[in-house]
Amino acid sequence: MGVVLVIDDEKLIRDLLQQVLHVLDYTVDTAESGAIGMKKFDQGAYDLVITDVRMPDADGHSVVHHIRQSKRQDTPVIGVSGTPWLLQNSEFDRVLQKPFAVRALIEEVTHLTQERIAS
Repeated sequence: MGVVLVIDDEKLIRDLLQQVLHVLDYTVDTAESGAIGMKKFDQGAYDLVITDVRMPDADGHSVVHHIRQSKRQDTPVIGVSGTPWLLQNSEFDRVLQKPFAVRALIEEVTHLTQERIAS
């Protein structure tokens, strides 16, 4: 289906997202920090990035800004946050509020990747 980069400093969240996306036939790469995620993004080819917003080293805002300044600036980015109302008018394509329903995650991932593959 596509290749997704999941960036989150919580291993439990990374593992959950990876399992759900694997069931949907996505290839998943993970990073435990924003800095590592940005390096992986620069070295790989991803159809979608899912990033936590609050992380200790480089937060999700840094990640999405880095992507928007890259040659692959049109890569869709989903931000995951406990305070989504603070992300209005941000560079994220979509924002999922923690805790999120798996169904909401699936809908957003499917929509953004199908949209990208179709264009």
